[in-house]
Amino acid sequence: MSVIDKDDLPSNPSANEHFNDVVERAVSRRALLKGGAGLSAAMFLGGMLSACGGGNGGSSATPTPVPTPVPTPVPSALGFKAVATSSADSIVVPQGYKYQVIAPWGSPLFADSPAWKPDGSNTGDEQARQVGDNHDGMTFFAMTDAAGKEKSDEGLLVVNHEYCNYEYLYKLEAGQPPLEPWTLDKVRKAQNAHGISVIHVRKVGGQWEVVLNSMYNRRLTGNSPMQLTGPVAGHALVKTAADAAGVNVLGTLNNCGNGYTPWGTYLTCEENFNGYFGATDPAFAADPLQKRYGIDKAGFGYRWHELDNRFDVSKTPNEPNRFGWIVEIDPFDPKSTPKKRTALGRIKHENAAVTIAKSGHVVVYMGDDQANDYAYKFVSTGKYDPANPAANRNLLDSGKLYVAKFNAGAVSGDMMGSGEWVLLDKVANPVLAADTRFADQGELLVKTRLAADAVGATKMDRPEWVTVHPQTGEVYITMTNNSGRSTTDEANPRPKNSWGQIVRWREAGGDATATSFEWDLFVLAGNPLAFPDRKDLRSGSANVTTDNTFNSPDGLAFDKSGRLWIQTDGNFSNTGDYLGQGNNQMLIADVNSKEIRRFLVGPSGCEITGISWTPDQKTVFINVQHPGEVGNHPNKPALAAGETMDQLLAKNPLAFCKWPDAAGGRPRSATVAIWREDGGIVGA
Repeated sequence: MSVIDKDDLPSNPSANEHFNDVVERAVSRRALLKGGAGLSAAMFLGGMLSACGGGNGGSSATPTPVPTPVPTPVPSALGFKAVATSSADSIVVPQGYKYQVIAPWGSPLFADSPAWKPDGSNTGDEQARQVGDNHDGMTFFAMTDAAGKEKSDEGLLVVNHEYCNYEYLYKLEAGQPPLEPWTLDKVRKAQNAHGISVIHVRKVGGQWEVVLNSMYNRRLTGNSPMQLTGPVAGHALVKTAADAAGVNVLGTLNNCGNGYTPWGTYLTCEENFNGYFGATDPAFAADPLQKRYGIDKAGFGYRWHELDNRFDVSKTPNEPNRFGWIVEIDPFDPKSTPKKRTALGRIKHENAAVTIAKSGHVVVYMGDDQANDYAYKFVSTGKYDPANPAANRNLLDSGKLYVAKFNAGAVSGDMMGSGEWVLLDKVANPVLAADTRFADQGELLVKTRLAADAVGATKMDRPEWVTVHPQTGEVYITMTNNSGRSTTDEANPRPKNSWGQIVRWREAGGDATATSFEWDLFVLAGNPLAFPDRKDLRSGSANVTTDNTFNSPDGLAFDKSGRLWIQTDGNFSNTGDYLGQGNNQMLIADVNSKEIRRFLVGPSGCEITGISWTPDQKTVFINVQHPGEVGNHPNKPALAAGETMDQLLAKNPLAFCKWPDAAGGRPRSATVAIWREDGGIVGA
């Protein structure tokens, strides 16, 4: 009964080059320059470039041995004992750490919120007054004291709610067909389980609590009023019968990763919005734009289109164009209307990494989370003014949108290749100016993916979270996996990229607004437990060991000290290619030494996602999403003769997972606060 996730199925029909092919050419080029073969294995599996054999100019003489330099040990930035993998139904944190579960799905958000019902019988209206489901991206916005200093014991947690699991969302009756009867209230409950929760929290007596009477607490759902701003506002492609102006939209959906701005606002990212749409007209056939964004007759199984015409593309064909944006929210103004900032493009946004360039321009890095899609960058027209917060409020409404094209050649010795940022502009880019599919910049932004196809952007293995190093400005992005790719090559001999990788790049001149960069691979995830001989890349790069093996890096963020936190959303079957990797986890990397240690393991069936810190870095908040999701669960219970999984869950919703509390009646996504017992900085 879980909804179908199609983000690993590509909808990109272009012939653009894939990143994997770029890596192959980069490795071949480096091998040629160094005069040796097999460089890819040496580079990824432990050999340093300086240690690779150089050519001898064709001479038959024995070359003079060159002593291999002994590297100076770099002190580790990681100060905790790594935890082991786990397939248990609990959270594991390092020795000397404690954690607390706060704000699980369905818990009260307001003083008059209806109580959570463990049998799943809360109504749609009740869900709108409770914390949403499947917590994802998140930011802690600190309150300030009388002197204006940020507090580390009180603030607003702004939390995304990506989707919902119907097998847990509703009360199931044994022997009754699943989801029947299908009602408008069930549709509304699902829509109201999506969106964002703004949660006022404070620490009292060493424990975090939700302030139920706070004026700041807020729910934004799939039906909340919002506005389109920027070049697409008012465009014909976003107008509907209910909104002839093409400005006033309803709701935000599939809120995946997030970002935050220096002027104190929250950015929530609409990812797989296409799955909520379907068609009741049996003659419906998707047009090229709808196909490129994954719109089809059936959707992902949410069934909203059956009872809500807004999600029936045969009746409201422009409604999908009103989703797929980055939405800016002011968490400290509960009466403000969220703004969908269309200048940043319409894609399946994973997250938004915001940085301020040396010039003062705002730069936003973004990934489009689908197999064979692209990485993007936005550069604002205006400049950030730290002395005038009000002047920054509309900086994201105007600027230049770029898509990444990766190349094999590099200038720096420690990088694998170069790249360029290709401008997606109807006037300034001759390729797009001549393309009749885009009448103006507004249409181009609605069709961002098609424009990126047209300019030859590089296909990637599901670009997910992006983050920027707080000191160096280096950019890191997770490529979570691409199980559908069938090609192999010297650099990646695995037909399916089942484990994923993290790519990093440096902008030219250290300038975030630059139009060129150099890139390399920070880590190639793999499994040396399943492939111990390390003869190929299935075991991962050299910094992947039997002690830190993982797959499918997803969430990614730097803390203020420059430690890189890696969260996984992958296969937790603990068998085959994923032998010994256990449940999804969170790791921390020292980017200088490339050392990676496992910091946390989540409960069974979950994804670890969302991350934020208190200003003093002594508490880290993370989210546990969809615990107990059926999927490839290693502890799947045996079914009785003739019994379906739906019937089993109707009898026992706790069959797969009891986290965080069996008394809750079913598994529940939640936020987790983690701190050191000695009061120190987490991870240090």
